[in-house]
Amino acid sequence: MADETGTNDGAEGNKPELTLLGYWSSPFAMRARIALNLKRLPYEYIEEVGLFDGKSDLLLASNPVKKKIPVLIHNGNPIPESQIIVQYLDEAFPDTTPRFLPDSDKHARAAARFWAAYVDDVLLAAWGPVYAGRTREERAEAALRAVAAMETLELAFVECSKGEAFFGGDGVGLVDIVLGGFLGWLDSSEAMCGVKVVDAAKTPLLAAWAERFRALDGVSEVIPGVERLVEYSLMRRARLGLPLLPPVELEQHQ
Repeated sequence: MADETGTNDGAEGNKPELTLLGYWSSPFAMRARIALNLKRLPYEYIEEVGLFDGKSDLLLASNPVKKKIPVLIHNGNPIPESQIIVQYLDEAFPDTTPRFLPDSDKHARAAARFWAAYVDDVLLAAWGPVYAGRTREERAEAALRAVAAMETLELAFVECSKGEAFFGGDGVGLVDIVLGGFLGWLDSSEAMCGVKVVDAAKTPLLAAWAERFRALDGVSEVIPGVERLVEYSLMRRARLGLPLLPPVELEQHQ
């Protein structure tokens, strides 16, 4: 269940100064890939194909503290953690667009960092048992908590977007990438436990935003489909010794 190792290195024969270590199913790696793609920065992408059976020497050397992907390597210098990577790209490549954090508005930068942290600290924490819960009830309850977090993010979208298309306004910003990297897994919730997390009836602005974000060049090719993610989650549950809990019908997602 691994993507091929890929390279997005611009002109043929040019070795990119950026290398990204990732894994296809990781929402955190998706964030880094999306950020690099949107900025059109040439980079080499290395898939950690043995991530759960023994990590590569490069990964262990690049992130010796947490030993996790993603890691961006810029001219030999490693940068771990997805949110740090996204912000680093703004600083290391100041002439590239889109700018993920506004240069001149300190309050807007602080708000973006706050809501990006909310995605990881609240939404992802709430959603976790949808992936690893031991019972159907535990998974459904977790999905409902994630829906509540999305309802809060709906209000954040109004505040941050100021009526434009994205959290970043008229262009993609930090919160768009942080939440957007998780869209595939949020979409899979309905198949895994019967609860729709990105729900147009409850969060219409976020549902419309999700469609716009997913359709962007550089994004659509990174986010896996629901069926592939559900199959992967079943494999991981089996390897972790968790109850099987077969998914609901997938026809509507195919």
